[in-house]
Amino acid sequence: MANKFAIVTGASSGIGLELAKLAQADGYDLLVAADTPFVDAAAGLTQGGHVETLDVDLSSFEGVDRLLSAAGGRQVDLLCANAGHGLGRAFLDQDPAEWRHVIDTNITGTTYLLQKVLPAMVARNDGKVLVTGSIAGYIPGSFQAVYNGSKAFVDSFVAAIQNELKDADGVTITNLMPGPVETEFFKRGDMMDTSVGVSDSKSDPADVAKDGWDALMAGHKHVVSGWKNKLQSAVANITPNEVLAQQHRNMAEPGSANS
Repeated sequence: MANKFAIVTGASSGIGLELAKLAQADGYDLLVAADTPFVDAAAGLTQGGHVETLDVDLSSFEGVDRLLSAAGGRQVDLLCANAGHGLGRAFLDQDPAEWRHVIDTNITGTTYLLQKVLPAMVARNDGKVLVTGSIAGYIPGSFQAVYNGSKAFVDSFVAAIQNELKDADGVTITNLMPGPVETEFFKRGDMMDTSVGVSDSKSDPADVAKDGWDALMAGHKHVVSGWKNKLQSAVANITPNEVLAQQHRNMAEPGSANS
């Protein structure tokens, strides 16, 4: 009998790679995708079922279609929609092509991927989807304005789709909402001169992935990873936006690493 089959995006490192390891340990064959090179042919996944890697940019319909074509028509039992991009610095200083890539990856690619994968799950009333949102979606992100705005979309979108599909009780959709995580995110987003970029209190991606995995398997709709982030997300709901924006500025403004 064939193993269960999972697709994990943004899986060359960080949270995505850790999610892929958890899926493999649970008996899934894997198609892992990223737009950055995999460290080795197995993406660090050396035990368990079959693993296929795919270098693909998921910021476009064409990239998502390439990913699904690589699945070869196989039933997708699990989707971890983890691909995402960040971008630091002042909005007026950002290259439009760079902030558009953030929006296209975090919003367009994620939305299209779910719309392509979910119908078959709903039709058979069976399947699991984990989306990587962020507590950033609750916070006006000074010096990460486009990224935080994109995560606000993701957090809201997932909650809405959960409600639309509430009668498909065999389909689980979970939103994983971490805070700052020790990954390549801050280096790729040009944020290594910021307080948050150099902080040594960022979460371990393995811990974040495990929180998301456990919530998914338990059928939870969302999980905020880490007690400090749980507190921050709760406080954000009752804190004025101008206060949240200033707090975010204090940790994300270029040069704040030295203050």
